[in-house]
Amino acid sequence: MPHRTNILVVDDEPSVADALSLILEERGHRVAAAQTGAQAVGLLGERPFQLVFTDLRLPDLSGLELLTRIKQDGPDTEVILMTAHGSLDITIEAIKKGAYYYLEKPFTPDQVLLLAERALQFAAIRRENHALKRKLSDQESDFDMIGRSPQMHQIFETVRATALSDASVLIEGESGTGKELIATAFHRRSSRAERPFTKINCAAIPRDLIESELFGYKKGAFTGADRDKRGLIEITEGGTLLLDEIAEMPVHLQTKLLRVLQERRVRRLGDEQETAVDFRLVASTNRNTAEAVREGVLRKDLYFRISTIKIEVPPLRERPDDLALLAEHFLERYAAKYKKPVRRISAETFVLLARHDWPGNVRELESVVERALLFCRGEELTPDTLPPHLQGGHAQEFRCVIPPYLTLEEIEREAVEQTLERTGGNIKKTAEILDLHRPTLYRMLKRMGLGQGREEPDT
Repeated sequence: MPHRTNILVVDDEPSVADALSLILEERGHRVAAAQTGAQAVGLLGERPFQLVFTDLRLPDLSGLELLTRIKQDGPDTEVILMTAHGSLDITIEAIKKGAYYYLEKPFTPDQVLLLAERALQFAAIRRENHALKRKLSDQESDFDMIGRSPQMHQIFETVRATALSDASVLIEGESGTGKELIATAFHRRSSRAERPFTKINCAAIPRDLIESELFGYKKGAFTGADRDKRGLIEITEGGTLLLDEIAEMPVHLQTKLLRVLQERRVRRLGDEQETAVDFRLVASTNRNTAEAVREGVLRKDLYFRISTIKIEVPPLRERPDDLALLAEHFLERYAAKYKKPVRRISAETFVLLARHDWPGNVRELESVVERALLFCRGEELTPDTLPPHLQGGHAQEFRCVIPPYLTLEEIEREAVEQTLERTGGNIKKTAEILDLHRPTLYRMLKRMGLGQGREEPDT
């Protein structure tokens, strides 16, 4: 169990308070007791408590009112509500207001200790996340990216190790994974940071205009060329040139680009003279470069020239460790932007976010969180604030009551267990509620060691 902590027990029944105090003190925790909400508020003002057990019914305040006071004054304090009158609606409301979970009376010592351990672990992890965010602040200032997964850590290390070189960089990854942010990080950390950072999307410019945009032209080179114009390569002198979606560049221009990279000289359209150029090339693509080379849309010799340093950015679905961190980051960003008092994302919402495949990757997640915050009317993002396709077709039929446990795997298991219990172990109904294919649910049950449930014939 976590180190010695200050725990407050609030209950107007001395026998309950004494029992709880004894159970927790035997584990080495410092326990204080109060019989009313006013006494509890007074103790909370004197010293910090990491965990509070409070009865739902007090002589002067309700447990929910005390919960609200606690979270206003000390949002990092975890609260467990105790009740002899278990109610799903009250429980859901309590968790929405920030309660960690609830404890039904009568309780056993094991139940008390398990909940206390879970709540204190969750608080510790949250403190670690806050510390990690502070630690990442320097990183974010250069990368404008957040990630703690091994894949992202490797990308950050690659940028740090190679940013000061002039080696060409190729960044490969699906749309929305942050390729441009990585390119920006290369520029910011390079010796060229004070020089231009020029970007061109090869897929967004008409094919017959890319050449003049990139290489420039001489007056009279073609109809409408009424003056000399420098191309983006010249404009980037001393800086970094980002060629986004390079696999969409016409092949004949790839040959011309290769020559520029080899000789470091560029010739404008219609000009007989060449100009020396100094720039670093960073290219990116959402295509599989091996396939692009094989299909002939990306020249092999150019590929080898631009991929001295190659970074493959994993899609969001392959780095679940980053999902919660990114979601909370976007929540903080848009809560500040729109001046809304939204502080957290509910455990139920995290389950739905973790279940989604995120075809649009980080860009899609940012959009979803921004939308959810705009629809949110309280302090917590709940499933009903998500777009319909993320809520699932049965989101309103049954809502799991899930404490915000340490890992997404534990939250997932809790959702499956509660849904199985509600359906009497019926696999078909459970899969429908969770919006899963039955084979997927069977694999999850096997992995979790939850048995096979019972099947119901299709009708």
